[in-house]
Amino acid sequence: MRNGTVGLRFTILYAGVFLVSGIGLLSLTFLLAGGVRRSVPVTPHPSAAGDLDELDQRVRHLQEQLAEVNAQHSRQLLVGSLLALTVMAVVSVLAGRVLARRVLRPLRVITAATRRITADDLHRRLDVNGPADEVKDLADTIDGLLGRLEASFAAQRRFVANASHELRTPLATMRASLDVAVAKPGAARQTLVLGDRLRTQLDRVDRLLDGFLVLARAQHGALTGAADVDLGRLAARATTDRTTGITAKRLTVTEDLRAGMVTRGDTALLARMVENVVDNAVTHNEDDGWIRLETSREDAEVRLVVETGGRVLDQRDADRLAQPFERLGADRTGSENGSGLGLSIVAAIAAAHGGRLELLALPRGGLRVSISLPSVQVPAEVPA
Repeated sequence: MRNGTVGLRFTILYAGVFLVSGIGLLSLTFLLAGGVRRSVPVTPHPSAAGDLDELDQRVRHLQEQLAEVNAQHSRQLLVGSLLALTVMAVVSVLAGRVLARRVLRPLRVITAATRRITADDLHRRLDVNGPADEVKDLADTIDGLLGRLEASFAAQRRFVANASHELRTPLATMRASLDVAVAKPGAARQTLVLGDRLRTQLDRVDRLLDGFLVLARAQHGALTGAADVDLGRLAARATTDRTTGITAKRLTVTEDLRAGMVTRGDTALLARMVENVVDNAVTHNEDDGWIRLETSREDAEVRLVVETGGRVLDQRDADRLAQPFERLGADRTGSENGSGLGLSIVAAIAAAHGGRLELLALPRGGLRVSISLPSVQVPAEVPA
C-alpha cells in the first residue's frame, strides 16, 4: 500500500476508531472492577472483650491480606488491559486495512479498466454492475465521457479524411489548368517561371493531403489485407529507393538488417512507416553525415532502429517530433523539408499495429528512432 493514498487514510481512520473503542471499553472495565471496594468494620462481642487485642490483630492481618490481594488483582488487571490494548491495536490496523481494501475495491477495478482504454479503443466501456450507488454513478459517468470522446475523435478523423479527399479534386483541376497554360506555344517566360513555382507548391499540398489521409487511416485503425511483413526488407528497399538523396548529401549508410524480423499488419501502411523514417533520416541529416539501420528481435517484439548524426538535441524537443507539424527550432511548417507529418504518421501506424515509436536524442549528437512491433514466428522466409 502506497503512503499518502486514500487506502492508507481509510486504514488509519478505521484503526483509530477501533482502537479508541477498545481503549474506552477496557477503561470502563478497569474502573468497574477496581472502584467498588469497601471495608466493613468489625465490632467485638462483649463476651470476647478479653480477647480484644488478639481479635484486633487478626482483623488487621486479614485486612492486610485482603489489601494485598486487591493490589495484586489490580496489577493483573492492568497488565491484562495493556496486553489486550496491544493486541487490539494490531487487530485494529489489520482490520482497518482489510476494510479499506474492501471499500476501495470497486474504485481499483474502475481505475484499472480506465487505464486500459486508450485513444485507439474508445469503444470499450466499464459496464460496472451492482446497486445504484456512488460507485456505479462514477462508472456510468466515465462511460458517458468515453462515449462523447469516441464521437469527437471519430468526427475529427472523418473530417480530416473527407476534407483531404474533397481538396484533391480542385488541386487536380488547378494542376491540369497549369499544365495546359504552360504547354501552350509561345508562353511567356514569366508564365513558365510562375508555372514551375505553382507546380512545386501544388506538389507540397498534394503530399500534405496524402499525409493527412494516411494519418487518418492509421488513427482510425482501418487496417486491410493483413500479411506477414519483414521490416528488414522494407528498410533495405526504402534505402535503395533514396540513393539519389543519400548521394547528394554524401551520407554514409551502415546496415545491420537481419532476416526474419517479421511482423503482421497492413503492408502498405508498414511500408509507408519505414519510408517515412528513412526519409526523415535523409532529409534532416547534414552533409557528409551518417545513417545506421538495424533490425533485431527482443522477447515478443521485432525492432527497427534508425540512427542519424547531427547536432546535440534536447530530449524534450525530440519527444515533440511525434506530434503533427512539430519540428526542431525554426524549421517549422512551411519549410521545404517535408510536411511535418512524417514521424506522427510513423507513431500512428505503429500504434495501430500494437507497437510504439521511441525517439532518443543521442548524447554525441543526432537522433535515434526506434520502432517496436509484435513479432511473428515464421518457419521460413516470407515475401515482403
